[in-house]
Amino acid sequence: MKSKSTQIKPIVLITGATSGIGQATAIRLAKDGCRLILAGRRAVTLKALTASLQTKYSIECLAVPVDVRNYSSLKTVFSELPEEWKQIGVLINNAGLAAGLDPVHEGSLDDWNQMIDTNIKGILHVTKLIAPGMIERGKGHIINIGSIAGKEVYPKGAVYCATKFAVEALTLGMRQDFVPFGVKVSSVCPGAVETEFSLVRFKGDADRAGKIYDGFQPLEADDIADVIQYIITRPAHVNIQDVLIMPAAQASATIIHRK
Repeated sequence: MKSKSTQIKPIVLITGATSGIGQATAIRLAKDGCRLILAGRRAVTLKALTASLQTKYSIECLAVPVDVRNYSSLKTVFSELPEEWKQIGVLINNAGLAAGLDPVHEGSLDDWNQMIDTNIKGILHVTKLIAPGMIERGKGHIINIGSIAGKEVYPKGAVYCATKFAVEALTLGMRQDFVPFGVKVSSVCPGAVETEFSLVRFKGDADRAGKIYDGFQPLEADDIADVIQYIITRPAHVNIQDVLIMPAAQASATIIHRK
C-alpha cells in the first residue's frame, strides 16, 4: 500500500491567478505540494507570485501571462508548454469579472462585451484546449467558478448574472459531455467575497466598492480556496458537483443582514 507521501500531485492550471480567489487557491494548493500553472493578464504580478510560491513551498510552478479572451494566444501558449507540463490533471476556470452595475437600458456595450468574453468565452477557450488531454488520459477534473449570481438575478446586474447563469449551463453540459471519459466537472458558487471584485466592477472607485461589504463579515478568498482544495482531494469515485457557499449574514443574492 502506497503512503500518501509517495502519491504524485496533479498539475493544476488556475486562470485568473493574480488576485482574489485564484491567488488564494494557488497558495492553498502550493501548500499541498501541487505543481501549478498560473495564468493571468498581469505578467509582473504573476511572475512574482510564481517565484514566491516556488521559494516558500518548494514546488514546481509555471507562470503563463495570457488573457483567456484571446483564443489564438491561449492556443499558442499551451501548445508551447514543455511536455512535462502538458499533463494537466485539474483545471480551475476562475478568471471572471463584473463590470458596471446598471439597468439594461443604461448599460455599457464595452462592459457587456468584457463580461461575456471573459466569463463565458474564457471558460470555453481554456476548456477546449485542456479537456482533450484529460479525455485522452481518461481522467481529470474541471472546476468552474460560478456565483450566487448564476442562481439568482439581482437588479442592475442582468448581464453579469446572465454570464454566470451561462457558467451554470456550461458546467452541466460539460459534465454530461465528459462523464463517459472519466473527467469530473464541478462548480463552486460564492456569495459575497471581499476581493478586487467590487473594485473592478466600479472601475477603481474604492469608496463605492468598500460599501458593498459594510456592516457584515463577507467571505474571504481563502474560504473559497479551502472548498476547492477539498473538492479536488476527494477519492476518484467521488465528485462534489455543485457548492453554493455564502457568508453567514447572506441569505440570498439580495438579502444581507447588516449591523
